[in-house]
Amino acid sequence: MKLDDIDKEILAMLEQDDTTPDATISEKLGITQEEVRERLDRIADTRTKILVVDDEPDTLIPLTRALEADNYVTIEAVDGAEAIEKVRNETPDLVLLDLMLPKLNGYEVCMKLKEDPLTRHIPIIMLSAKGEIKDKVLGIEIGADDYVTKPFDLLELKTRIRALLRRASA
Repeated sequence: MKLDDIDKEILAMLEQDDTTPDATISEKLGITQEEVRERLDRIADTRTKILVVDDEPDTLIPLTRALEADNYVTIEAVDGAEAIEKVRNETPDLVLLDLMLPKLNGYEVCMKLKEDPLTRHIPIIMLSAKGEIKDKVLGIEIGADDYVTKPFDLLELKTRIRALLRRASA
C-alpha cells in the first residue's frame, strides 16, 4: 500500500503521541474526522488490495467474492473512468482490467495508468473475451503485465495474481 502525504502526516502525529484524538488530527489537517478514521482503517489493513474493473456483474461479483475468500481486499469499478478514479483514490496493489468497458476501454485505462508516475508501478492483468494474438500483443505493448482470456480458470488467474504481486514487491 502506498501512503499519500496526508497519511504520512497522520502517522507522524500518532508517532509523537498515539493518544492524539481524531478531532485534533482532523483540525490540524483540515479534513473531516470521518476521513481521519477511514484513513486510519485503511492504513491498518495490511491485506493486498485488488481493483476489479468489469461492467458485467456475472464476472465482477463472483470474481470479487473469490478474491475476498482468499483474504484480498477488493474494490470494484464498472467503467474506465471510474477505474482511473479508484486507482488514484484507493491505490490498489493490482488491477484486474476488463478490455471492453464503457467510457474508456481497458486499453485506454491501461495507457493512462502506465503514463502516470504515481500509478505506473501498479501491475495490471487484462481480462478479455478478445483472445486473438493481436489483442494480447497490443495489451502487453501498451503496458499490461499479463493478459488472460475469458472464460478464465480461477485457479490459473489467482496463480497469475500471486506471481505478479511477488514480482511487484521484490
